Amino acid sequence: MSDISPKAEISPKARIGNNCKIFPFVYIEDDVVIGDNCIIFPFVSICSGTRMGKGNKVHQGSVIGALPQDFEFRGEKSECIIGDGNIFRENVVVNRATHTGGQTVIGNENVLMEGAHISHDTKVGNRCVFGYGTKIAGDCEIEDSVIFSSSVIENAGTRVGRGSMVQAGTSFSRDVPPYIVATNKNTYGGVNFAVGRQHGVDEKTLKHIANAYRLVFNGGTSLFDAILQIEQQVPDGPEIRHIIEFLRATRLGVISRM
Repeated sequence: MSDISPKAEISPKARIGNNCKIFPFVYIEDDVVIGDNCIIFPFVSICSGTRMGKGNKVHQGSVIGALPQDFEFRGEKSECIIGDGNIFRENVVVNRATHTGGQTVIGNENVLMEGAHISHDTKVGNRCVFGYGTKIAGDCEIEDSVIFSSSVIENAGTRVGRGSMVQAGTSFSRDVPPYIVATNKNTYGGVNFAVGRQHGVDEKTLKHIANAYRLVFNGGTSLFDAILQIEQQVPDGPEIRHIIEFLRATRLGVISRM
């Protein structure tokens, strides 16, 4: 059984899991699924198309599965997929996808601080942190263990690689590769050693990652040639292969060198 306030407005078509706590003045539309052990605080709206996993906390004033803010939206059915163990602090907005069959996806154990916004069709991995007032545009891709400081703006269609940190006040329109710090001047600020160590990357591998990025950002050559040099000069390993794959897949290019 769940503890649901009689002052909450919940569609009879919504499905609520076990052991959930739903406070007064929560609004839940049709076609919503909420997993077990979720806490939904007052004045939260959870809109049609939302599929929420277990153990999530959604704080006051947040809107999950909101209609996409996209001029191409024509009222189609789409989804907003939320994993397990996420925390949505006050006034967070997450839009569902624009077109039929599309999904906005947020993985597991992410923290979205006050005023963060995740737009339509964006894919977020696991264990990411979105600082105060951070805004993520549509069709972005964010890998695992990314940290956004406050007031970051990620523009449409860009990607942020695993284990990177984006400093406060940064606005970027190109990809941020894995394991680095992106400065608020929209430039490469070095390898994110702290997060790498926290996630078990050994010192030798961190040095290899730093060498790879010296070739990319300080080598004075094209990205294509830098990738070839990484393959030839940097010892192989899963992190290096991931960097190469990420760089090869870029459509918009990567942020600038220092």
